[in-house]
Amino acid sequence: MAEEDREGTTDGELSERDRAILAVERRGWSGPGTKERAIRERLGLSPTRYYQLLNALLDDPRALAHDPVTVNRLRRRRTTHRTRRA
Repeated sequence: MAEEDREGTTDGELSERDRAILAVERRGWSGPGTKERAIRERLGLSPTRYYQLLNALLDDPRALAHDPVTVNRLRRRRTTHRTRRA
């Protein structure tokens, strides 16, 4: 899947890429290597770019509407990590 812009969506829906990112996060992974390989193969993204896009996606209200369980879980995890670093 090629990288696409968010502006390519209509009616406030998530792009196919954004939905695919959330789907990757919804899945359980046996280890980081497996997940990173899936990110490269399925999404055509480097893991660094993937996590940049994911972080931005967590602040997008469309993502919350699409998959509230996953987005809220990831928001809590992000907040915990930020608190530990501060």
